Amino acid sequence: MVVEGKVALVTGSSSGIGKSVALRLAKAGAKVAVVASSSVAKAQTVVDEIVAAGGTAAPFAVDLRNPDAVAGLVGDVEQQLGPVEILVTSAGIFLPTPIGDADLGTFNQMVDVNLKGTFYCVNAVVPGMKKLGGGKIVCLSSAADRLGIAAFATYCATKGGVTQMVKSLALELAPHNININAVCPGNTATPMNEAMRTDPSQRTLLDSLNAAVPSNNKFSSSDDVAELCYFLIASPGSNGMHGSSVLCDEGLSAGVSL
Repeated sequence: MVVEGKVALVTGSSSGIGKSVALRLAKAGAKVAVVASSSVAKAQTVVDEIVAAGGTAAPFAVDLRNPDAVAGLVGDVEQQLGPVEILVTSAGIFLPTPIGDADLGTFNQMVDVNLKGTFYCVNAVVPGMKKLGGGKIVCLSSAADRLGIAAFATYCATKGGVTQMVKSLALELAPHNININAVCPGNTATPMNEAMRTDPSQRTLLDSLNAAVPSNNKFSSSDDVAELCYFLIASPGSNGMHGSSVLCDEGLSAGVSL
């Protein structure tokens, strides 16, 4: 797909991987809907950065747990920027739910945002993409879709759900020239985990994470993940990819080094 001039909606793009994706698409000439989860002000900061670099973007905020709000978001984006031809679902929550002591509110929040929110977004943009004759969708899953993580069963389950959902949706969308694929990052340096990466009290956890990663680069950068997303959107090499889940995890899920 030629990205220049296309409208791209990126959820979770006020920071982290989503922000890097928004900046990468804007650099290529896309008109980017920068979507935050809590306030338009957070999205505006990224929009200002895009505009300062000569790009086009507009700020939005949405509660991904609300399907009506998500549908309204897509309508607002279409009015301000045009029909959505690119969707990247990057918003997500990573919190522990230790069994026997899990906060059920946290459980529901992760299911609602990580899994349901992804479905709501895809469901809202597909009718427009069908009218346009095609589109590109990238859903951020995780290497946790295939790895168990103690105390994070809910997170792993939601990401496994995203990966399986992408496979099933590909069967419906491929005949309409809509590519949907998943990107599965491992440990990625983002504001969400900055405290864990820099807090001396978290050294034991950090050491265990580092030991599990064979690459010398223990944490991928959000820009690395964004480039993979961009490949799935813009490269002719991705045209035949439907329902794929592509790892970017520094070898975390490859196996165990003995």
